[in-house]
Amino acid sequence: MIALLRKEISSFFSSLIGYIVIIVFLVAIGLFMWILPGDFNVMDGGYSTLDTLFMLAPWIFLFLVPAVTMRLFAEEKRSGTIELLLTRPLTDLQIVLAKYFAGLILVLFALLPSLVFFLSVYLLGDPVGNIDTGGTWGSYIGLFFLAAVYVAIGVFSSSLSQNQIISFIIATILSFFFFIGFESIGTLALFGGFGDSIAGLGISGHYRSMSRGVIDTRDMIYFICVIAAFVILTKTVLQSRKW
Repeated sequence: MIALLRKEISSFFSSLIGYIVIIVFLVAIGLFMWILPGDFNVMDGGYSTLDTLFMLAPWIFLFLVPAVTMRLFAEEKRSGTIELLLTRPLTDLQIVLAKYFAGLILVLFALLPSLVFFLSVYLLGDPVGNIDTGGTWGSYIGLFFLAAVYVAIGVFSSSLSQNQIISFIIATILSFFFFIGFESIGTLALFGGFGDSIAGLGISGHYRSMSRGVIDTRDMIYFICVIAAFVILTKTVLQSRKW
């Protein structure tokens, strides 16, 4: 499993995919935080906060993460190497987890350089360090969990087709639905008192809770359960070849 994980990570960085993801994420956030005028601009807002990062990152990851994960199984199927991979002394679950953690590590690599934004805002505060550090770290944890769900959805979507574009579209639609779809459905009068329960099935409310720096075990359990569900679904798709 470790060998497959290393292979996947090295394939990300031996091509342009890994570097493009990191650069696009940092440039997009940097433009809104420091260059483009408006409410997202830190200097225009006058507050030492990273709210811009945590507001925009879920929407940017909505497209970047599917772009990263779309090839994980789709490319194996297209090239025919999936059969060779499945003959290795690995269980289906180990193969899925190796692919999943490879995508997650790449996303983590994209997040780590954003600490430069935290340092910049920390130093620009008046007085220096006038930033809610605890809340910021809580928000980072929430963003990491959100990205982890996106990766799980992306790996599952990649297992459904040998066409990377189709995998990308499926992953984007599913990620969008889990991020905002359940919450939108929950607001419909049709569901009455069940609206909050339906909204609770989505990512958005749990992410906002953690973005306020509140690390609630219920939110963490939610993210872990969704990740586990998509990992199991991906494993089921791989096993379907035996049916």
